[in-house]
Amino acid sequence: MTFLFFWLFIAGLAIGIPVVFILGLAPVISFLVTDQALFLKMIVQRTYAGIDQFPLIAIPFFILAGDIFNRGGITIQIVNFAKSLVGHFRGGLGHVNVVTCMLFSGISGSAVADASAVGSILIPAMERDGYGLKYGAAITAAAAVMGPIIPPSIIMVVYAFMMNVSVAGLFAAGIVPGVMVGLMLMGVNAIIAHRRGFPRAARRATVKEIGQAAWGAGLPLVAPVIILGGIVGGIFTPTEAAAIAVTYGLFISLIVMRSLPIKELPQILLQSAVSSASILLIVGTATAFAFIATLSQLPNNLSALLLGLTKDPYLLLFIVNVFLLIVGMFLDAGPAILILGPILAPTMIKLGIDPLHFAIIMCVNMSVGLVTPPMGLILFVCSSLTRLSIEVIALEMLPFLLVEIVAIFVITYFPVISMIVPWLLDYVPTAPDIFLRVPAL
Repeated sequence: MTFLFFWLFIAGLAIGIPVVFILGLAPVISFLVTDQALFLKMIVQRTYAGIDQFPLIAIPFFILAGDIFNRGGITIQIVNFAKSLVGHFRGGLGHVNVVTCMLFSGISGSAVADASAVGSILIPAMERDGYGLKYGAAITAAAAVMGPIIPPSIIMVVYAFMMNVSVAGLFAAGIVPGVMVGLMLMGVNAIIAHRRGFPRAARRATVKEIGQAAWGAGLPLVAPVIILGGIVGGIFTPTEAAAIAVTYGLFISLIVMRSLPIKELPQILLQSAVSSASILLIVGTATAFAFIATLSQLPNNLSALLLGLTKDPYLLLFIVNVFLLIVGMFLDAGPAILILGPILAPTMIKLGIDPLHFAIIMCVNMSVGLVTPPMGLILFVCSSLTRLSIEVIALEMLPFLLVEIVAIFVITYFPVISMIVPWLLDYVPTAPDIFLRVPAL
């Protein structure tokens, strides 16, 4: 089997064909051109089989849970809580933005949901307080990257399904890296705030005010505890956890807080269904594409190519990270993981990299790709919220993007950051080294 389908895929992306269509068209055209039409039935079978998987039910449920929490006014409660904690610092609304995204990430699992929910509230507030529209959009886009890193995460569910990695273990591996990225963003915000003279709150919130804000945000913030606690404790599977998140969101939005009108439910269900369908269609076509790539020995050939460049495993990891960053400029996180995961992961495992460690490296890298121009999806979300051009937001966001790229390499070469929690929870058998140790090739 030739690699014609792969080059057709690259050419299709270059001329702007949507990735979901070119994933299916490239193998079809390749088989017809090379007189291998008997394989066409296999594409349909693999596409359907790729979607018809019980673990993937978690995706529409997590999307629906995020939409319910967002439309139910939950975001405002989380913003008020974050403001009571960090709003008194100089550049406080920037810190509030990051902390809110960090907390909301534990509910939505999606960078787009984080950017749209948090940005619609905080970007106008930051503009009113003198931060500027550009800066509000930039820090919102940068902070939304934590959405797919801090569990639950939709792209982690996709990766775990494709590469047969534990979803719960991958969720656990994302906790420390996600918090680390958030703290690094807050550090950059603090430096910029002092240099530009951004405002600060007149006073620090009192203990009573913090308590009141925590009480208001308490019920929404219990959701991540229920999701992660139930998964880690073996009470329910990640798929069941997603359904429970929807049930809990409906309970507090409709009954406890009464912030979600019942008449809005059909629109929420429709919106979630459309979002889920687009993701699952990509999953199906990417599954067929990955299977054909495996049959054609593409992973083995790419592995030989990478190993032919250098025998230094640390340099190879550097090359792979740079390659993923470039891919992230043009491909969305989900399709990139579906396509490249089965191709790159076997090579990394040959290097001695733990499958869970490489999984989190790839998920973090692809999450950062969501804010890299020209095709960063979060940039488009923030652009639609502010009417600013992609270029303006990307330029303003550059300090935050550089810090997130640094975070990728820190996570790569210091596996303890991502592997300590999975080890404590018995998802990996041995304690992780502080610095990456791999055998020489």
